[in-house]
Amino acid sequence: MKPIPTLAALLLAALPCVPLDAQAPPAVRLEYEEETLPNGLKVIYSVDRSAPVASTVLWYDVGSKHEVRGRTGFAHLFEHLMLFTGSRNAPEGRHFGLLEAVGARAGSDINGTTSFDRTNYFQQVPSHALELALWLEADRMATLDEALNEGKLANQREVVKNERRQGMDNQPYGRWIERILVHMYPEEHPYRHVVLGSMEDLENASIEDVRSFFRTYYVPNNAVLAIAGDIDVPQVRQMVHRYFAGIPGGAEPPPVRRVPLPPRLGASPREVIPDANAPAPAVYVAFRVPPARDPRAPAVNLLAQLLAGGRSSPLYTSLVRDRQVATQVFSFNFELVEDADMLVVGATGKPGANADSLEAALLAEVHGVAARIDAAGLERARAAATFDLVNQLQTMGGFGGRGDVLAQGAVVYGDAGWINRYLPALSAVSVNDVSSLAREFLAPDNRAVLVFVPAPRPGAPQ
Repeated sequence: MKPIPTLAALLLAALPCVPLDAQAPPAVRLEYEEETLPNGLKVIYSVDRSAPVASTVLWYDVGSKHEVRGRTGFAHLFEHLMLFTGSRNAPEGRHFGLLEAVGARAGSDINGTTSFDRTNYFQQVPSHALELALWLEADRMATLDEALNEGKLANQREVVKNERRQGMDNQPYGRWIERILVHMYPEEHPYRHVVLGSMEDLENASIEDVRSFFRTYYVPNNAVLAIAGDIDVPQVRQMVHRYFAGIPGGAEPPPVRRVPLPPRLGASPREVIPDANAPAPAVYVAFRVPPARDPRAPAVNLLAQLLAGGRSSPLYTSLVRDRQVATQVFSFNFELVEDADMLVVGATGKPGANADSLEAALLAEVHGVAARIDAAGLERARAAATFDLVNQLQTMGGFGGRGDVLAQGAVVYGDAGWINRYLPALSAVSVNDVSSLAREFLAPDNRAVLVFVPAPRPGAPQ
């Protein structure tokens, strides 16, 4: 039997041996159906029968931006409670155990993630096991709070605190995100704190607080369920109605608090951070840029890719290969949706290198890049960004798979089919678009700088 070409194969087939700027962009379009249940749950169905695999992806419109002072880290803590503490009919450990018994893999197929803007849960299973996945997902949406108790909360609270210690507090440069947010967003802004929250707030979280958070945000009318893969839509629609339609809707969750930001930072905060875990100096620079819902968002993403994406990028070429003042460079943006996004660029120096020299070299390259953006560099960035997105769409579920992208569209952009507009928008970005963006936003009065300097460990001989 002739194999069915995958999306990546189709993309590669569209890349003959001709100059990059002579190619037409790959045409990718996700087809789907959607409905809204009487309790407010939005459901998206997308059929792909190329492999006997199906996925469920459930996005809740709750992230760290919904948290308030003294209650930070709740959205991420709740991700752990949802994943690991069990529900009424699937006690602790059974959710993963039942799905692993049909072939799904914990981590890549069964997992959840939390960001500033949302929380998602997903499972990818053999298509004949889809009903099991739907039943499990509905059971924890409907009954998780019944299964919560002080012991389970205390256990997951310690897990999250250890995650923070390992991922931030005891990692080289691990506190960069916490410090950069303080410089980029004012007091009371919803993006001012990290997703992991503070140790103090986690310690003070009570069972009443957690149950209240669940009843506020984990309701059908605050969620989008996407089902993708080898599915029969009428049959799966019946399953969805059987398991989800009886879950009561909740009150409308409170809106995200508004703390208006000017489009540019209007300042140049700089902080030097002695870091006992750091083997070498490092510099992180964050710029305020248009948010993910802004028409310029595709150009922001390409600018981030262009700066330090790959070994032909300007920062890698200059700082790592030619001048050898850095061992690695990076750039990315968060695609935040409220008020303003952050574009972060950075470099790590060699052990023993001078941090000030590294900072000066990095800033000079970043601020000079707008004048050097050309068609070849933009096409390299566009090809990498497009392939990365198309490649992830080969999977039905998991982080970044088709179900995830469709749910993202519905929650973030109010349009499940946003991806069908995004790829053409990415193709339409011009050199002038990116150069103008760089000139406007990669400016000294629109940046926050962190300089990490290796420091002796407490108690170590001087």
